[in-house]
Amino acid sequence: MGKNRKKGKKKKTCPIDPVEEQFKGAPHSFVFHRGHVGKNVKQLVADTRLLMEPFTAKNLQVRKKNVLKDFVNVAGMLHVTHFMIFTKTDVGVYMRLCRLPRGPTLTFKVHNYCLAKDVISSLRKPNLEQMQFMHHPLVVMNNFSGEENHIKLMSSMFQNLFPSINIHKVKLNDVKRCVMVNYHSDSHLLDFRHFNIKVVPVGMSRGVKKLVQSRVPNLGKYGDISEYMTRAGYSSESEVELDGPMNEVVLPQHIRSRGNIKSAKSAVRLTELGPRLTLELVKIEEGICEGPVLYHAFITRTQAELAQQAALRDKKQKLKEARRQQQAANVARKEEEKGQHKERSLEGIRRILQEEKGDEAVEEPNMPDSDEGDDDVEYFKQEVGQMPDKDSFIPGGVKRKKQQKSHSPAKMKKIDSSNKLSKLVTDRKDVKFNKVKNMDSKTDSVVKGKGQNDKNNQSKRANMTPMQKMMERKKKKKKMKEKKKTLKMRKGGKKK
Repeated sequence: MGKNRKKGKKKKTCPIDPVEEQFKGAPHSFVFHRGHVGKNVKQLVADTRLLMEPFTAKNLQVRKKNVLKDFVNVAGMLHVTHFMIFTKTDVGVYMRLCRLPRGPTLTFKVHNYCLAKDVISSLRKPNLEQMQFMHHPLVVMNNFSGEENHIKLMSSMFQNLFPSINIHKVKLNDVKRCVMVNYHSDSHLLDFRHFNIKVVPVGMSRGVKKLVQSRVPNLGKYGDISEYMTRAGYSSESEVELDGPMNEVVLPQHIRSRGNIKSAKSAVRLTELGPRLTLELVKIEEGICEGPVLYHAFITRTQAELAQQAALRDKKQKLKEARRQQQAANVARKEEEKGQHKERSLEGIRRILQEEKGDEAVEEPNMPDSDEGDDDVEYFKQEVGQMPDKDSFIPGGVKRKKQQKSHSPAKMKKIDSSNKLSKLVTDRKDVKFNKVKNMDSKTDSVVKGKGQNDKNNQSKRANMTPMQKMMERKKKKKKMKEKKKTLKMRKGGKKK
């Protein structure tokens, strides 16, 4: 067989994970509330999120500033297909069920609701296993056989809210929960309930079932084993065990529980988990929470009213489109103005740089002309009678600019710690020095009356460095000693 002569890298094809593809293809949902609803409705939202597990955002953070458009923009990236929105008004609590991305939106009025904690508290033996929420629930629809379009739409919305199952490939060990939706045609109400599914073997009493389990039951309160085997069952309405042909099934697969064998009869037990909802369909809208009303349970409109609503809706849409176009034009105009301003700024910077370069080329040192130099030499010769020296008139001489005196105080110089004089300044504690210092202060107080000289001395002293101040003190000290000596000599001469 010949060798493959094609050059270049072969593109590697990574195998697609079927679990990830199944997860992306499953319907996902957001459950949240809008506006002020109260703590009970917030808890109802949390219970509904637990019901919709695992294909929902359990820890979805909703803030006051978030609008519906924010959730719609995020939904596409997260493969979200449904919204369940709870609101509360003065009339009651409402639930909106939206299909993304183009609707429709079903608005239900919540007549009654019961939280999961209330349902669990009413049960004698609630099932609180957390592993049951790892798999999505089954959907059981009852009495949705009407021919009306709104009933068919309701049925399809609830069915598509959860992933579909393949009866030939489903694993019974993964079926742990079910959601039952029952429609009452006479009252037009829906019962929305959530149950746990459990399979137990048929033909055994509760006592025998407990003996079959791995844990041995407590028999201390019974006088005989027959009392335990034949005792009456105490259970609530939500966990009643009525075995019969209506709930007995033949298992096509082996289930991970004691006594449930393949091809054997077992009974299905349902334990309610909550929440409970009693709903009534109010209206169906086209789009997501906005659009023409396709069905309303209480209001019927004529064709003229419908046409008027359509015209008003078209007007709003056109106004919205015009505003969008105006905004886009304003953004483009501002970008153009910004670019023009930038060009003008750059042009001005270039012009300033060119002017500075021209000034540097023109500006040169103040060189005296040769004619002026010759005139000065001739004038000197006529007045003096002889030629000047060579260094008197330098032809290329440059005058030094006079430095302007700054009135700011001079910077304090750092004193080297190794210098002896600095040690004298910082550490000297001589008594005589202190006396001289006191004398200086006295002389300063005397000198203060001298007027302008005092101000000049103070300004000079402020500009002096610590080293200069110390040297000035030494000079004053010497002068004082000389004055004392002269005074002593004068006194001695007078006495003689």
